[in-house]
Amino acid sequence: MAAMDSLDPAGAVDQSSAAAGLTRLREFRGEVYQCLGRRGDELFELTDALLCAEGPVKSLVGLCLAPEHRRGHGALYDALNSGRVDADRLRVALAALPLPRMFGGRIVLAVDVSPWLRPDAATCPDRLFCHVYGRGRNADQRIPGWPYQVVAALESGPTSWTAILDAVRLGPADDATAVTAAQLRAVVGRLTGAGHWRPGDPAIMVVMDSGYDVARLAFVLADLPVHLVGRIRADRVMLAATPPRGHDSRGGRPRKHGAVMALADEATWPVPTTQASSPTARYGTAQVCSWDRMHPRLAHRGPWADHDGPLPIVEGTVIRLQVEHLPGQREAKPVWLWSSVTGPDDVDIDDLVEEVARCWQAYLRRFDLEHTFRLFKQTLGWTAPKIRSPEAGDRWTWLVIAAHTQLRLARHLAVDLRRPWEKPLPPERLTPARVRRGFRHLRAKTGHPASAPKPSRPGPGRPPGVKNRRQATRHDVGKTVRRDTTSPGDHQIRG
Repeated sequence: MAAMDSLDPAGAVDQSSAAAGLTRLREFRGEVYQCLGRRGDELFELTDALLCAEGPVKSLVGLCLAPEHRRGHGALYDALNSGRVDADRLRVALAALPLPRMFGGRIVLAVDVSPWLRPDAATCPDRLFCHVYGRGRNADQRIPGWPYQVVAALESGPTSWTAILDAVRLGPADDATAVTAAQLRAVVGRLTGAGHWRPGDPAIMVVMDSGYDVARLAFVLADLPVHLVGRIRADRVMLAATPPRGHDSRGGRPRKHGAVMALADEATWPVPTTQASSPTARYGTAQVCSWDRMHPRLAHRGPWADHDGPLPIVEGTVIRLQVEHLPGQREAKPVWLWSSVTGPDDVDIDDLVEEVARCWQAYLRRFDLEHTFRLFKQTLGWTAPKIRSPEAGDRWTWLVIAAHTQLRLARHLAVDLRRPWEKPLPPERLTPARVRRGFRHLRAKTGHPASAPKPSRPGPGRPPGVKNRRQATRHDVGKTVRRDTTSPGDHQIRG
């Protein structure tokens, strides 16, 4: 029989750390309640119902049946449509929480977009054509919906946990690169203000998949302590740095670019700066090559059309990752990455190899964010509601993020309430979905800042008469009321 307590009775978790974790969870729940303005009590109870509901969330109205939700379904929809969530304050609260790290204390962030598809809602405003992957011939599809860009902190090891730090809905008129740059700048500022990064610490690594203009982001965010790593297409053409001019060189205009490197043509590849191989648990042996001081060719069109003056040369490191196989013995194609950091001239080759290894290992950890999106959609029901207003969608998105953060804080406090057919897991290996099963028992220890619901209609009260000095209203006509016979002039009033 599964234990009905959220704390491990066997003592696998230190009691002092468990008490500190419970205090941190209680404080965060109180801060979440302070971030809720209009209809705050209902929004908070809706978040608790999301955390304590049995099984995956299939519909929004089904959450009002949870015992933690003490109000009706009308209050639920009214809170999402007319409530208020202070997203800026909630962002600061998320940045103040303990942050997972990689590589012995380095902050690694992942940025990606997940769509909330609304193909049948023709009248919903601010919809965009979102890129999704299908099956068969129509593998790449464009479906109308609301795209949300999420920034999360990653941790090392095989895990599906991430720390969500920010979410922004992309609008029809938004420049994706400009929005990403502003979002990353704000996240780095909040992390610096919270004391997670100080001058002298390693640069914050930001990993992203293809679809992002990583070179332009590196140019825009050059003043921030960030190290960008992004995937690039396999048909890109990169350029080497200009070699120094010798005494016997011809006169004329100096060259701006060096040799051409076509990623699809191995004959054009120069000698790699570093070469290394390392075994992996899921992909076999990984062969890694890197070329230092490579840059793309820019032109005065597209995002650089309004750039004043000569176009910059944004140098970085090109990394080629080739593994033996994918999970399931599938054939693996090479992955090309571009890093915004170049090695100095006097750097040791071993240090450069280690930094290149961090780049591709951090990129592989980026897929943990895909597990978070799957949890949002399949378990927490992020895209299940058929909400018309995008502002209501933003409120629901922040409630889902607040619920996921509470699960992360309760990660080492919950007991594994596993199904009979599931294998037992240690506390450090529990998934978010299995932590959610025991959150109802943990919720009783964290307090309930939301107030009890008030009745929407007053009770019947005292009947009309002399004692309450209330005149008979229109709905009292036709009723017979017997007054106190001890009062003078007492008689019966009959309609």
